Amino acid sequence: PPSVVKEINSINQKELEGNGGGSWHDTYKDSAYIFVGGLPFNLTEGDVIAIFSQYGEIADINLPRDKETSRPRGFAFLMYLDQRSTVLAVDNLNGSKVLGRTLRVDHTRNYEQPK
Repeated sequence: PPSVVKEINSINQKELEGNGGGSWHDTYKDSAYIFVGGLPFNLTEGDVIAIFSQYGEIADINLPRDKETSRPRGFAFLMYLDQRSTVLAVDNLNGSKVLGRTLRVDHTRNYEQPK
């Protein structure tokens, strides 16, 4: 949702201005995963990797699919090899547009890979 994108951008701006104390990214320093919402439904895992690999090497992707249609559900979880890449991806891609849809890119704390 656009309001979440605005909130993340607001937090980033406050941090840049020095009003935030420690970095809010520090809260997620032990997780190399990010959540990506708002993905166009016709993107494949390869498409998502192509977009997000500009900020680091991707070690894992989970693009959940609808059980009946097998179409992507419009969100994904990505894991970078280097956790610092999550900060770059969140700061640079949150709120960006892909094929007319606004992406929500955020850190995740307790993501578990599906079995």
